[in-house]
Amino acid sequence: MESNTGKDRVAVVILNWNGKKMLEKFLAGVVAHTEPMGTVYVADNASTDDSIDYLRKEFPQVPLVILDRNYGFAEGYNRALKQISASYYLLLNSDVEVTPGWLEPLVRYMDAHPEVAACQPKLLSYFQKDSFEYAGAAGGYLDYLGYPFCRGRVLDTVETDRGQYDDITRIFWATGAALMIRSEDYWSAGGLDGDFFAHMEEIDLCWRLNAMGRKLVCIPDSVAYHWGGGTLPKENPRKTYLNFRNNLLMLYKNLPDKDLKKILWIRMLLDGVAALQFLLKGQWGNFKAVVQAHNAFRDSKPQYKIKRQEVQKRAVCQTLSCVLPQSMVWLYMVRGRKRFSQITANNALKI
Repeated sequence: MESNTGKDRVAVVILNWNGKKMLEKFLAGVVAHTEPMGTVYVADNASTDDSIDYLRKEFPQVPLVILDRNYGFAEGYNRALKQISASYYLLLNSDVEVTPGWLEPLVRYMDAHPEVAACQPKLLSYFQKDSFEYAGAAGGYLDYLGYPFCRGRVLDTVETDRGQYDDITRIFWATGAALMIRSEDYWSAGGLDGDFFAHMEEIDLCWRLNAMGRKLVCIPDSVAYHWGGGTLPKENPRKTYLNFRNNLLMLYKNLPDKDLKKILWIRMLLDGVAALQFLLKGQWGNFKAVVQAHNAFRDSKPQYKIKRQEVQKRAVCQTLSCVLPQSMVWLYMVRGRKRFSQITANNALKI
């Protein structure tokens, strides 16, 4: 690390890879609205643009953590955070616009609730500022098959923010775009899974925290705006591959023994249906990505058997809060329930 400032109360850490344009657009605001309550760091995943030169020239006060190669989102953060001492880490995407006073509600709540391991702000779209943002919205949940959804976003339906989710509430997972977590909890849960590289790594970490009896919340008094899709566009086959592979790995690691075989079998069957849909639409790249994801999952199972054993040893809760006991996809596709309030209506979503 180029600068050592000792232990911080809050370390806001932006992981960068060839993201100079996003840094030019958003970093000044992050610094202005974070200091002096927190310290902003930039961790660089061996960028090949001139991000580092730009930061050294324009933001000499921002400490840099320079990594020797691109380790991806998950392992990049693990390696960077090992070099930063703070009570709270706040993992922040480089394409997030924060608002004045955004940090104070998060810190105040976490200070007052030691049972809470992590939290997130309300995440809105940078381009449609009255709408929730796809990657996190007002907090994340899972259905019993492991499909993620959010307050304010279910699959492709994104709601307008009318204050309907402005209460502080317990969630299952907090978005990696703006994730605040106690450093002690981060490391006791094992950090992000570096083998995921990117996508779903924050849900996997939050699942482990839930199983350890820790809580997560969304704090809507804090607001941030996410550009979104800055690394891989939605229909990119690489993104499809990572999402399908990582979801299977997450399920294999975290599901209790009583549910593992049944749910994995159902999910792999449903993945086959999704692959067929890609093929019928002429999306050969995404079809191939699903097949490759399943092959990679099978190849990774021996290694992940050890990880699963470690996760299960740490688990103290087999029945988790904030998990929908029905299929969110069925309710959305067949029953026509497109909004979070409709999905969770008459369902035992224990919060």
